[in-house]
Amino acid sequence: MSETIRLTTLPSGLIVVTEQMPRVETVSIGAYVHAGTRHESAPENGASHFLEHMAFKGTKRRDAAAIAREIENVGGHINAYTAREQTAYYCKVLREDVGLAADIIGDILCHSVLEPEELERERGVILQEIGQANDTPDDIIFDHFQHACFPDQAMGRPTLGTEETIGRMKREALAGFMGRHYGPARMVVAAAGAIEHDQVLKLVERHFADLPVVAPPAPDVARYEGGEYREERDLDQVHMVLGFPSAHYTDRDHFPSMLLSTLLGGGMSSRLFQEIREKRGLVYSIYSFAHPYQDAGVFAIYAGTGEEQAAELMPVALEELRRVQHDVTEDELQRAKAQLRASLLMSLESTGSRCEQLARQIQIHGRVIPVEETKARIAAVTLDDVRRAAVRLFRAKPSLATLGPIGRVPSLAQIAEKLAA
Repeated sequence: MSETIRLTTLPSGLIVVTEQMPRVETVSIGAYVHAGTRHESAPENGASHFLEHMAFKGTKRRDAAAIAREIENVGGHINAYTAREQTAYYCKVLREDVGLAADIIGDILCHSVLEPEELERERGVILQEIGQANDTPDDIIFDHFQHACFPDQAMGRPTLGTEETIGRMKREALAGFMGRHYGPARMVVAAAGAIEHDQVLKLVERHFADLPVVAPPAPDVARYEGGEYREERDLDQVHMVLGFPSAHYTDRDHFPSMLLSTLLGGGMSSRLFQEIREKRGLVYSIYSFAHPYQDAGVFAIYAGTGEEQAAELMPVALEELRRVQHDVTEDELQRAKAQLRASLLMSLESTGSRCEQLARQIQIHGRVIPVEETKARIAAVTLDDVRRAAVRLFRAKPSLATLGPIGRVPSLAQIAEKLAA
């Protein structure tokens, strides 16, 4: 571990990790809870995201206006996000205000009151958010794709929840979920920037002392099953996501899959962009992504195209998936490595990104991974590794989500047949 990174595990099980960054005047500090959408039961779907909203709506010491006012009085900002495996609450402030930031985050996690009137108000806000997502096809298509990959399980449910689950979510359900999952052993407090570890440690010991001791149940194992979602809708574009089961975080194909995604659809020089947009003009937007989880992963391609172009686009994309299984070049691989390495190093210039990386690495790997180790693992990937990952991915059972004027989009069975040919 770097000399600038320090880690302490408190007797409660709460992990505190910090990274001192020279030549910055700000601090990012956050609490990262190892609980998200995949930890919810079916009736609880959306509880993590609902709690994220409610966290800023009042505690025993502060109402919603006071939370916003106190942090903005010092020029800082506070925010949160919900993901499938994590919920995060974080602040960015000047170095002299880190005590206030730790106080507010600890307060909202330990002393939120979930006041009924605020809950009803925020329920309406979330229902509007769900409605907005449903009206945004290049957003909601990914929820449909996730459900196609992981049907009838928590990993496949939407992070926002549904109109039905949010509409009937009771205060007791939110308090129960928070009480089961928001314990010190399920949380990492991370800070990066102009800080001293001992200073942060004292602040955490003071402001997070009231976290409940919990023993939450382990989430169900994610089971990729693969499937198809098709929705005819009166739109100008067809939105498509085609995907496959992929590597999890500790899988040997994690980095080969990330590099495969980069060279296949990760930028303007990628194969899909060059062949489908630049040479043929079939799309405005096309890209690929590899999204790992702790015990599963998905690799997918998104494209938005016109109704007339949809029939031509899919065969061209499938041909690229066949070709990449055997003819990746050294130049392509080196360019992908440079892109991935640059993305990693550029992210390290942000206190917020460093803070998040520290927490995620501890929750996934149980340790902070040195940057040099990650760079070495990227550099060690060979052409054979990338080809092996491509064969593994694109000969597995695909999933497909399509939305819009979809009449010319091949069925999942037709796509699977073409890939197997």
